[in-house]
Amino acid sequence: MILAQISDMHVQPEGVLTFGEVDTAGHLARTVDHLIALSPPADAVLVTGDITNDGKPEQYAEVKRQFKRLKMPVYPIPGNHDERVGLRVAFPQLEHLCKERFIQYVVEDHPVRIVALDTVVTGKPHGALCTERLQWLEQTLATAPDRPTVLMMHHPPVETGIEHMDEMMCLEGNDALGEIVQDNTQIERILCGHVHRPIHLRWFGTVVSTMPGTAHQVHLDLNTSSRPRYRMDPPGIQLHVWRPRAGLISHLDFPGDYGPANYFPHAATD
Repeated sequence: MILAQISDMHVQPEGVLTFGEVDTAGHLARTVDHLIALSPPADAVLVTGDITNDGKPEQYAEVKRQFKRLKMPVYPIPGNHDERVGLRVAFPQLEHLCKERFIQYVVEDHPVRIVALDTVVTGKPHGALCTERLQWLEQTLATAPDRPTVLMMHHPPVETGIEHMDEMMCLEGNDALGEIVQDNTQIERILCGHVHRPIHLRWFGTVVSTMPGTAHQVHLDLNTSSRPRYRMDPPGIQLHVWRPRAGLISHLDFPGDYGPANYFPHAATD
């Protein structure tokens, strides 16, 4: 089984440039092309938030237009740039997946269980996990303690060393989340977005990861008190491959044209 993860698309309507220069709609189109061309194909696509730039209907219309091209199921969660009502319109599958006021749900259709958690604080850039959301998570995990599980959430519950992003991490409920994670060893990964960079670390017995966006990236600056900057580093997707004997194996892939795949000269041939 292969789960593809994309994040932080910040989509604008076709032809509108974010920051006056970043064609986020074009980058999403190329990412969808890449997902369509995957061989073997992904069994599902996880979308870890900041799907649009401002949560506007015309932005969600562009998102919906692009994702209609995919044949595999798509499972989204909101980021701080999203709007929950618009997200439900763009992804009608949420109608049966999610009956909660928060956009959080569980998918049982794959060898790895997918648990989606909503960390958004309306009108704020940082994330939080209130008692209601944490209780839902604890109860959901308790129903299948022996099934390998990925937890997807937009805001990471950990510091990354990029100071201006750490000020906007999941700032509330992290200790309680850590206790839940520690008690649920079936959690293979916590898959996050928000940071626009590939970062991985151990946390309460599992692995937390963030990933690049599909367009622009946050500049890697580990100095303190630096001004936030973005760069046009290569966009990325993550491919999480489930192998029963090995567990969950995560790969970083790069949508875009980087030339053909060439055989190594010393490769054996028949």
